[in-house]
Amino acid sequence: MGRFMCMPLRLVRRELGLPEDFRVSILGKYCKDFRLVDLEIVELVDRGDESLRVAKIEEWREREYREKWLSEFETKYAFPIDFPTGFKIVAGFKEKLKNWQRMNYVKPYDVNEVVRVRTCGGIERFEKRAVAILHELLSLTVEKMIEVERLVHFRKDLGIEVNLRELILKHPGIFYISTKGSTQLVFLREAYSRGCLVEINQIYDVRRKMLELMLMGCRNTKELKIEKEEIKDRSGNQVVHMIVKEVVMILTCYLDSGEMSWS
Repeated sequence: MGRFMCMPLRLVRRELGLPEDFRVSILGKYCKDFRLVDLEIVELVDRGDESLRVAKIEEWREREYREKWLSEFETKYAFPIDFPTGFKIVAGFKEKLKNWQRMNYVKPYDVNEVVRVRTCGGIERFEKRAVAILHELLSLTVEKMIEVERLVHFRKDLGIEVNLRELILKHPGIFYISTKGSTQLVFLREAYSRGCLVEINQIYDVRRKMLELMLMGCRNTKELKIEKEEIKDRSGNQVVHMIVKEVVMILTCYLDSGEMSWS
């Protein structure tokens, strides 16, 4: 997970919370962390910082180990599992799941051991590594979700040589797919509770507030249509100015506080 094509990154720019000009504002500015190999390939600079090679899932494993007094054998390679309502558990499934949770695999940032996984680790360990990579990628997104179709563009860079949709459907306790029209979205199940994001980040918070302001503007505009045309036009302009003013105020507060800073 140390090298990416820029094109897939552009496709999921919004999901990752990257600005439109991320090649200049992020990759160009933070040259100590990123390096453009050529015009379309970005590489992570290895500075020997081991903390950058720790996946998000390790935080959950540490809590399970510390707070629930579970053994390292039970938590070292486990994932949080939360099956959907009505999920049917057949005979032998719990034992199979327990064995899968305990099964070791090469973790996403252990690049030097990837070849060993493919040759002698077995298909189950290879698939579990793919689950871990997908889990990490979703953890890095703003809303812990991404379009399934866009994931295909990351298969080569991430070394995922399995059918992604089949992999997602095979692990309903970790991921779930939502279909809206012709678009399929994959969500990280643990990141949501009753349809709401559990941990709100700054970018998500600003987006929600902007959406609420826009919806408020739409509601006000519909109400104004009932009134006279000249009053509607005058009030409509006031609504637009109010929305812009509120959005600017919100963004200014976040930028001034440094909460949305990339530094």
